Amino acid sequence: MNPSKTPAEILDIGDAEVRVSNPDKVVFPEPGLTKLDLVRYYLSVAEGALRGAGGRPMVLKRFPKGIDAEPFFQKRVPENHPEFIDTATLHYSSGTSAEETVIRDAAGLAWVVNLGCLDLNPHPVRAEDLDHPDELRIDLDPMPGVDWSQIVDVAYVAREVLDDVGLVGWPKTSGSRGLHILVRISPEWSYSELRLAAETLAREVENRAPGLATARWWKEERGESVFVDFNQNAKDRTVASAYSVRPPAGCPRFYSPDMGRGHYHQARTIHRPLSARTLRGAGRSPRWNRRRRWIPRGPAGLGQGTWPRREGTARRRWVGPPCLNNATH
Repeated sequence: MNPSKTPAEILDIGDAEVRVSNPDKVVFPEPGLTKLDLVRYYLSVAEGALRGAGGRPMVLKRFPKGIDAEPFFQKRVPENHPEFIDTATLHYSSGTSAEETVIRDAAGLAWVVNLGCLDLNPHPVRAEDLDHPDELRIDLDPMPGVDWSQIVDVAYVAREVLDDVGLVGWPKTSGSRGLHILVRISPEWSYSELRLAAETLAREVENRAPGLATARWWKEERGESVFVDFNQNAKDRTVASAYSVRPPAGCPRFYSPDMGRGHYHQARTIHRPLSARTLRGAGRSPRWNRRRRWIPRGPAGLGQGTWPRREGTARRRWVGPPCLNNATH
């Protein structure tokens, strides 16, 4: 924390002016990165970041006292928000509601960072249709003892399951130890149907990769497996979107093209989109059984699930992240 505040800096971003207060405030002490550095980072990746978070209501996760202090989560948009910030009112099952922030351009990115937000946490819905998610989210969460190559193996199994139903998954690092896979879908299904689809997918991944993946809810039952967390699709959940900065390792770090185990921990504080080629280069887990039996879809399998499906059922390749793809599936 700087001993005294420095004068605010006004940035001209598109047609908007964004005020960055205390721009020299140190956010990441070790490398000496400031609030203005963080704003400039998000402006440099704005095109990709907005394809993940733009046009969606988001929860503001703010670090006003720095990365070493607990953040607070703010659902309601600040009352004095500028005109270039949109809003959307979400209603929750508890009976409460909140008018949440919606950003649509680079100026909006700079504005939320100035509030003390490091990562972007959007809902899986568009502001224009709050009841029908257009994104299914798979969180591959490794248990203690699981290495990076095992996470990659489970990601490939998830890809195969998605291929079977004509859906495409786009992987990115989670910002911690795992992977997120984002699946764009048509906004035609409710949250409850979305969560059921995610749970069905998780259990099918577990069936196809026993010992490597698990969908078991209780931690003591998971062992050294990758937990396929389907509950991230509940209505009140948000997931940090692509290019988000995370604080665990003390500063934002970019991913290395070599995502083997030796480089992963240097990359984990950025939610970085990955290609299938990058994942493939990480190698297979020693626990991978190439002769494992593929379990057919039956009454307990994926074929009986309620699946939000995209038009067409042809298999498609896993080619890249949605935030770098102009098409919205």
